[in-house]
Amino acid sequence: MSQENWEKVDVVNGDIQAELIRGLLESQGISVLLSQEGAGRALGLNIGLMGETQVLVPSSQKEAALQILKEYYSGDYISEEEEGTENEGLDYGKETE
Repeated sequence: MSQENWEKVDVVNGDIQAELIRGLLESQGISVLLSQEGAGRALGLNIGLMGETQVLVPSSQKEAALQILKEYYSGDYISEEEEGTENEGLDYGKETE
């Protein structure tokens, strides 16, 4: 039985971002392992070097994962409904009735 090598495809800060990336990749059929410095995890750090989480995927799925991440970071996963709605419903500086 051969073991698959795991390769780093991304490094993110914080558990929330790491879990979002994991969910994105797993939804596309890619296996994911998250790795964070033990002390950082134990202390609950999510900034700086100790807060970094490495996103690892099997070597055989690396290229597919990199393509998905490229599309994600370039905004390709934003739907037309979501575009331009960042501040929808917020009227900064306007008085309410």
